[in-house]
Amino acid sequence: MYKRIVLKLSGEALAGDKPGVKFDNNIIRGIVLQIKEIMQRGTEVALVIGGGNFWRGRSADHNMDRTKADQIGMLATVMNAIYVADFLRQEGVEAVVQTPFKCGTMTEEFSKDLALKHLKNGEVVIFAGGLGHPMFSTDTITALRGAELEADGLFFAKNVDGVYDDDPAKNPNAKKIDEIACGDIIKNNLRVIDLTAATLCFDNKIPVIIFGLNDENSIIRTVSGEKIGTIVTVD
Repeated sequence: MYKRIVLKLSGEALAGDKPGVKFDNNIIRGIVLQIKEIMQRGTEVALVIGGGNFWRGRSADHNMDRTKADQIGMLATVMNAIYVADFLRQEGVEAVVQTPFKCGTMTEEFSKDLALKHLKNGEVVIFAGGLGHPMFSTDTITALRGAELEADGLFFAKNVDGVYDDDPAKNPNAKKIDEIACGDIIKNNLRVIDLTAATLCFDNKIPVIIFGLNDENSIIRTVSGEKIGTIVTVD
């Protein structure tokens, strides 16, 4: 088991596949119960959640200013974080939402020291609002917070069960890659994770595991060391 992890969830994962639904409570409950289980086994858990169930950049208006579009996306992640934090509370797990900017009484302003204190007290820390600046993805904030907290691993839960040599949705012969070097991602400009995030992981020697969220108990199995996804090595 890992001692401390940062788990990245997409906003779309919270919505499931029901048209017009922002939150699928059955899916969220399943995620929360898995988080509770790995915490009971001794792993400290921090979360980063995307905002894609509410907002996808400039997809609503391609002429929109990029900065404004990204600001809306940051606020979408705050809504998701507050929702999941309350779901955790309902299941008996305390959670704190930290943001890089003041958000009234709804969140706590980011502090490494406070985040570590919460984790050591058995609480989940959910990082929302990105970096507070445009142009940075939630992959990047995942890698940055992982480096700051000296996490043992970053876990990216995706809608596919790992990295493939081609798009498996378009190519039925696409082959899954069990292991790939972070340096190869950077060198070949692969769209596995954001390149800024990949560079942060490479520089700070933080291993990355990319796996399918929809596989049964995939979070528990992956954090327990079962090889069900793709490992991004940093050596």
